[in-house]
Amino acid sequence: MAENVNVNVNEKKEHKKLSKLEVLKRIIFITIGSILMGVALELFLVPFEIIDGGIAGIAIMLAYLTPLPLSVYLFILNLPFLILGYKQLGKTFAISTLYGIAVMSVTTAALHHVAAFPEDKLLAVLFGGLILGVGVGLVIRYGGSLDGIEIVSILISKKLRVAVGQIIMVFNVVIYMISGFVFADWTTAMYSMFTYYIVIKVIDIVVEGLDESKSVTIISKEFEEISQTIMDRLGRGTTLLQARGGYSGDETQVIYCVVSRLELAKLKGIVQSIDADAFIAVEHVSDVMGGNFSKKSIH
Repeated sequence: MAENVNVNVNEKKEHKKLSKLEVLKRIIFITIGSILMGVALELFLVPFEIIDGGIAGIAIMLAYLTPLPLSVYLFILNLPFLILGYKQLGKTFAISTLYGIAVMSVTTAALHHVAAFPEDKLLAVLFGGLILGVGVGLVIRYGGSLDGIEIVSILISKKLRVAVGQIIMVFNVVIYMISGFVFADWTTAMYSMFTYYIVIKVIDIVVEGLDESKSVTIISKEFEEISQTIMDRLGRGTTLLQARGGYSGDETQVIYCVVSRLELAKLKGIVQSIDADAFIAVEHVSDVMGGNFSKKSIH
């Protein structure tokens, strides 16, 4: 009986509904992100035959080869992957993605006959990539997706234990190679790859924020003094983890803390001023939630 209660409790936690404010916030930012992607494609990239990766890239090439507009291909080609997403990744994700793709398709249709804004190809790459990255980043940050390749990559990653980013990169390299033959211009294909690089970097900034966090692991005999000094001078909490040296067998405590990118240099200075031989390992943290991560007053 207790097992059934636990299962029911877990199911309720998993299916917790979003509040009306959260739903409204999600709709607003997915709308903005989808419109930005449509603007980037129709006004900046497509007029110069520069493609995005994934399904959008395939749609651009098909629109170039056939009389059907880009908006139709963007919607139709993403539908099969959207069905996959609904079955494998959940209803909320699928609905958010469907809405984002629909808004993006409508935007590209509305802007189809509008003249390209920049006349310079390099400017189109730079600003198109920037706008596209912001748009896609907003949609991802608020629980959706604008490209079926991302959904497929997530599912393949679960099966093959390969990073999602690596799978997407392989798909996109193939798409960019094909675009060189379709447009008969390898310079344009190289511009497209450069655009993709800009988009990825901007997406990281939008999703993770400018002030990214770093987790720091410190091993030192002076762990007590270092831990206290970090709390006093940085205002960041620390956690002491019980550990034992694999070679020496000595018992010690390892300091673990999370700081902002701007605080990292100061933390290293604190540690090295107390123990010049201390071991410091720094890792990137994509997101920090809970645990009272906010800074405390420093002395």
